[in-house]
Amino acid sequence: MSEFRVQNSHSLLIGYILWIFGFMGIHRFYYGRPITGTIWLFTGGLLGIGWIVDAFLMKSFDESADRRFMIGRVEYSLAWLLLGFTGIFGLHRMYMGKWGTGILWLLTGGLIGVGVVYDFWTLNDQVDKMNRLQPSH
Repeated sequence: MSEFRVQNSHSLLIGYILWIFGFMGIHRFYYGRPITGTIWLFTGGLLGIGWIVDAFLMKSFDESADRRFMIGRVEYSLAWLLLGFTGIFGLHRMYMGKWGTGILWLLTGGLIGVGVVYDFWTLNDQVDKMNRLQPSH
């Protein structure tokens, strides 16, 4: 009997650290849930109620992301921490090797914030694509 092992692309600890800022929805974006992340951003985590409920859902969010996204040379957690705390400076893009747009983000404040919002919606897919093109050794 073969055993299926799920890769650990996302960190539950990082998820909880981002959950602390959950009223902004960053933990939902981190786990690949941009629509509800946006709802949390504009409603304060559904007036705090959804944010509290999420504390009990984090493990399932983490397991779902681990099944969905491929591990590789770019670490999701580091990319998300860089985006979440320094997004307008483009450090997350530079970390992924996207130097041109990283410098553009640095010089324009993340394209005046619009690029940062775009990255919140797409960062997991960007990292996943890079990891599929250049898997780790």
